[in-house]
Amino acid sequence: MSVFDDRVCELGEGPFWHPERSQFFWFDILNRRLLTRDANGPSEWQFEGMASAAGWVDRERMILATEIGLSLFNIAEGTLEPLIEVEGDDPGTRSNDGRADRQGGFWFGTMGKKAERRRGAIYRYYRGELRRLVTEISIPNAICFTPDGRTAYFADTPSHKVWRQPLDADGWPEGERRPFLDLSAEGLYPDGAVVDAEGGLWCALWSSGRVARFDAEGRMTHHLDLPGKNSTCPAFGGADMRDLLVTSALEGMTDPDAAQGLTYLLRAPFVGIPEPCVIL
Repeated sequence: MSVFDDRVCELGEGPFWHPERSQFFWFDILNRRLLTRDANGPSEWQFEGMASAAGWVDRERMILATEIGLSLFNIAEGTLEPLIEVEGDDPGTRSNDGRADRQGGFWFGTMGKKAERRRGAIYRYYRGELRRLVTEISIPNAICFTPDGRTAYFADTPSHKVWRQPLDADGWPEGERRPFLDLSAEGLYPDGAVVDAEGGLWCALWSSGRVARFDAEGRMTHHLDLPGKNSTCPAFGGADMRDLLVTSALEGMTDPDAAQGLTYLLRAPFVGIPEPCVIL
């Protein structure tokens, strides 16, 4: 385990590996920043509003979930171009977790800026169409997908629960969602998550300083510890897709030490899956 980036994030989130650029990107939501690091060192972009999750469209463009909807971000120019408004008329909500699915759609959640109960929702954007898929969710997290693209996972962090949702061939929900994890007995809070090539779900556990792997039956098979107690989200990357980048957060801490809010890099015992491109 090593510190990948020592810039402190109030709420580090949304890490992902851009396969065409061989580069990690992640967000500091509350400070309205997108961060990255490559061979030339660290870079960042400051936004007027909060952004929280991304998917890649091509080498130069990414789709970003923001507090007013979806936008296209040009990496070279550092510019945001509005794509579609989502809850833009509600100043009390913002985006949270999100990820591209195997079919090229983009899922993202919204939540109350004060984490009000049942204020949020989960949406999917696919080939120009936007649908609201889940309502009355408090803090949507753990959005990720099985290797075959036929199951989506998502969590509502305060409930300690993760669900799985069957998907049709185009990636839209098909049938009823089912419980996958209930971590309430352990007092664990599921945050961001990603799936490895063997179908294991790697979930950051808020306030626990841990990323845990669960198999398809919901059994914990592995865990990796890190100094950042508010671990928020993992992302696979690197030349062999075994680097695991994990963001963390200062949010909610009264006396954080120097290890909090940093972005960490671990070596995983499993191989990840490259993020699919988002089809506009």
